[in-house]
Amino acid sequence: MKSVLNRFARTLGAIALAACATGALAQGGYPNRPVRIIVPWPAGGGVDAVTRTVAEKMTASLGQQFVVDNRPGATGNIGAGMGAKAAPDGYTLLVASAPMAINASLHKNLPFDMGKDFAPLGLMASSPYMLVIHPSVGGSVKDLVARAKAEPGKLSYASVGPGTQQNVITEVFKETAHINVVHAPYKGGPQALTDMAGGHIQMMFHGVPAVMPFVKGGQLKGIAVASKQRLPLFPDVPTMAEAGFPGIEASEWYGLVAPAGTPKEIVALLSKEIDKALNAPGVRQQLLSRGYEPASQSSPDQFATFMAAEQKKWALAIKQTGFRLE
Repeated sequence: MKSVLNRFARTLGAIALAACATGALAQGGYPNRPVRIIVPWPAGGGVDAVTRTVAEKMTASLGQQFVVDNRPGATGNIGAGMGAKAAPDGYTLLVASAPMAINASLHKNLPFDMGKDFAPLGLMASSPYMLVIHPSVGGSVKDLVARAKAEPGKLSYASVGPGTQQNVITEVFKETAHINVVHAPYKGGPQALTDMAGGHIQMMFHGVPAVMPFVKGGQLKGIAVASKQRLPLFPDVPTMAEAGFPGIEASEWYGLVAPAGTPKEIVALLSKEIDKALNAPGVRQQLLSRGYEPASQSSPDQFATFMAAEQKKWALAIKQTGFRLE
């Protein structure tokens, strides 16, 4: 009994020391000035909304401003390069997203190496892609494929730029369905969706939060989701597998990373704060209601494994389809 009590006491002591160390880190050391979070995409999109929600909670928790800094351009490469070159002191963070996992297979001489230049902190949220079409095209994936085969080269699909996840996944779909649909790249999703609603573009894979108002309003038709299961928000929309195209799965995802070499204590603190922000009262339900799937818990190691798997997945897709930048 005495040995059991001693072990219990040692365990409590270790927990107390860890708590004190974390408290000291937050109070007397890091952070003692504002922290910049680079978002390598324009303001107003899904990545921006999720990041600002988390940043607001981290600001309240740690007592220093976590400031969102939008640095768009080159399908995220400009902002990612800035994040990779920042001082590894915890005062510059970067939002990592799916395009970072794709770019390594599409671009030479990138200003960053996703596997070497960053210290993963944690996944924030994800959202599967939905295949949406203009209602004039039909009401199902079968209708879309039939129309595209009847009018080869006359339908067009939107993306937010060459080499983006939307561009690649649609090319995979085109090859699988044996259809000819023309790529219409845009600088951002809002303009693409507006043009789709006006009938200028016929189809697009896009994240659920962005397409939800258009689908709910009837301007666009959601015909499939690129996920393993149907979504609670859209129970009548089949998966791509149910629509006859198994294996076509893709989602937007957003996580935070720091420059490689950031002290482990800071990495651990920030990882816990991300989890804390996502589980703050009302945050999880708010994100779910808008079409996001907040991460239940994502340690630095788990996020590192996830990013490596995403990079491998998209490299394989690009190789199998022979996709090249236009």
